[in-house]
Amino acid sequence: MDKKATSVCSLSLLKKKLIKYYIMSKAAKLVLIIYLAFGIYYFLDELYFRSFRNFINGVIKMGGVSHLVAYLVSGIPIYLAVIILHGYRKLADSLGISKSFVTGMLVSRFLTLPMFVGYAFFFDFNSAVNADDILIKVIAAAFFEELFFRAFLFGQVFRFTRVGFLPSVLLGALLFGLIHLYQSRELLESAGIFGITFLAGILFAWMYAEWNYNIWIPVFLHLFMNLAALIFSATDNALGGICFNIFRGLTVLLAIVFTILYKGRKHEPLVVGKSSLWLKVGKR
Repeated sequence: MDKKATSVCSLSLLKKKLIKYYIMSKAAKLVLIIYLAFGIYYFLDELYFRSFRNFINGVIKMGGVSHLVAYLVSGIPIYLAVIILHGYRKLADSLGISKSFVTGMLVSRFLTLPMFVGYAFFFDFNSAVNADDILIKVIAAAFFEELFFRAFLFGQVFRFTRVGFLPSVLLGALLFGLIHLYQSRELLESAGIFGITFLAGILFAWMYAEWNYNIWIPVFLHLFMNLAALIFSATDNALGGICFNIFRGLTVLLAIVFTILYKGRKHEPLVVGKSSLWLKVGKR
């Protein structure tokens, strides 16, 4: 090989290394911004969410609306991070908000039928449910938890970098489990609550990815699952009893099977597979 060919080969190799370094550097900056923004949100939420909500409620005297407003304001570090990463015009798209609202609602309503039918048969209707319960335990919990944990903390990393599903979802699932520990002070029950919500975090993230990053799929799935448990007094916490978990398990199974069959019918490969568990092969 002559000097000219050797020089061209060296330049080509150098170019590949620079491109690889640029991709890795860009991904590292993106992950850093995401984790930093979420850390700020999480820290401020733990310290000031309740007092800020109580302050708003003291002014407007509407508990459910105050809860929604407090959640909306607490997400400011997350909104700013998305704008920094993608620009203001792509805020909704990069979080999956611009996807089909109707699809998310209809698909999730179908998937949660086992819970509504089963709970209606085995549990009593909860006549004490009021508007604040719906706003706080159903709407706010489903929308903001999915927006912050799935669309942002998980989705930004998995969707926009080469990082695979498992490392992308782990932190969000762990934190999602931790924020539900307030529901019990008993060790075994707390462990069960953590385990259930940790797995729920993984399921919602998987659904989000497989349904073309349509955040309304996990939002409405989360919403209808919470609603079924609330209006039929099926459980006092995320762990639940045997009967509660039988029908919740059927909903989870239906969600997984239906998603796989739906994508197979459309001849679309699963987003999460062997080539994307740890590092997405070929992703640029």
